[in-house]
Amino acid sequence: MIIKKNRLETDSIPKLLVEFSIPAIIGMLVNAIYNVVDRIFIGNDPVLGSLGLAAVSITFPVTLVLLAFALMVGIGGSTRFSISLGKKETEKAKFFLGNGVMLAIIAGLLFMILGNIFIEPILQALGASSDVLPFATDYLSVILYGAVFQSVAMSLNNFSRADGNPRNSMISMMIGAGFNIIFDYIFIIQMGLGMKGAAYATIGGQFLSMVWQLAYFLGPRANVQLAIQNMKLRAAYVKDILTTGIPAFLLQIANSVLNIVINASLVIYGGDIAISVAGIITSATTLIIMMVAGLIQGLQPIISYNTGADRPDRVKQALKIATVIGGIISTTGFLIFQFFPEFVITLFNQEPAVVSLGVEAIRIWTAAFPLVGIQIVWASYFQAVGKVRLASFLNLARQIIFLIPLILILSPIFELTGIYAAVPIAEALAFVVTFVFLKSQFKTSQHPL
Repeated sequence: MIIKKNRLETDSIPKLLVEFSIPAIIGMLVNAIYNVVDRIFIGNDPVLGSLGLAAVSITFPVTLVLLAFALMVGIGGSTRFSISLGKKETEKAKFFLGNGVMLAIIAGLLFMILGNIFIEPILQALGASSDVLPFATDYLSVILYGAVFQSVAMSLNNFSRADGNPRNSMISMMIGAGFNIIFDYIFIIQMGLGMKGAAYATIGGQFLSMVWQLAYFLGPRANVQLAIQNMKLRAAYVKDILTTGIPAFLLQIANSVLNIVINASLVIYGGDIAISVAGIITSATTLIIMMVAGLIQGLQPIISYNTGADRPDRVKQALKIATVIGGIISTTGFLIFQFFPEFVITLFNQEPAVVSLGVEAIRIWTAAFPLVGIQIVWASYFQAVGKVRLASFLNLARQIIFLIPLILILSPIFELTGIYAAVPIAEALAFVVTFVFLKSQFKTSQHPL
């Protein structure tokens, strides 16, 4: 097992990035399909249409909170798992895996229980109108019952990559997304189950992903196996997992808060149609961002392991290559959104009012998109090397520190255009700040970029 893990220290960085990142990118793209496919089927359904899209947008902040907990455990635990393996501390790695799974189960259960108790007050607080509320309630009430499935599956996907098997993580997500696509069609189109049908398809796919990953870690294929005795929570391991995972947690919470603020502003200046358009743009841009997320998930174990093994030369090389790839991914997305906006919008909904507003909005919204991929890669570096506070700040910079104040300042002046323009301005500011901190980090460590 140790010999296999040493590949992270001895194999060429480009080879490792290809091996670890491509499956992760494919997996994250497939994972993004959960949200995108739901919206495509809902938006094109004659009964659901733009109100159904608005309902999914309203519930999105809630699902982001669950994702935040799952990623805090998954990324925090797998980072410590990788660093432990890099230091040849296999027993510690076993406890990080076991405690991570237990925390994921607990988070899912709490989310399911509390979410169902307070579902209507939550949705009303998030801005659901009387027209949208029934659709949102139908969708979220089912999604909440799959909270444990999503939490465990997402957490173990990260551990699977850190265990040296990114392909297993990719297959897990492909199985889940494949089920979701097929059964969205069956439940919504063929059976007419509406919003609940979309939710059934989603949690069914998440359940299959969870089962696949549990079978891997409980079986002989895993390098580090999941054992019941290692699932008993220990304060030291729980603390390390949660503190290391805080940047990932804050990033998703920031996304949730951001969606709440955006939706509240959109209700004022554009109503349900504007919320529908924002939901479409969020889904479309998420496809690109998920590709970058897959890249950094493949990058994380390489940087974490070589940090533990004291190989800063390999850390620097991996970061440089990932920076170029991240920039290429987000620039490709930028070109698609700028030159083919109508195609993107009509993929989700063809109502004239939605298309007219959406074409204008997506061009403004994505004006600085080429910078996004690079900024996400740079910010992820600090988490991978255990610099939790700085990573937390940089992950919050784009969504909270810059974007929310810009929305609140610009929307009263320019209304909807102000909301859309706030996004690229915030992205540019976050890029500059992250660059400054990264240059300072490498200058201080005697390993300049």
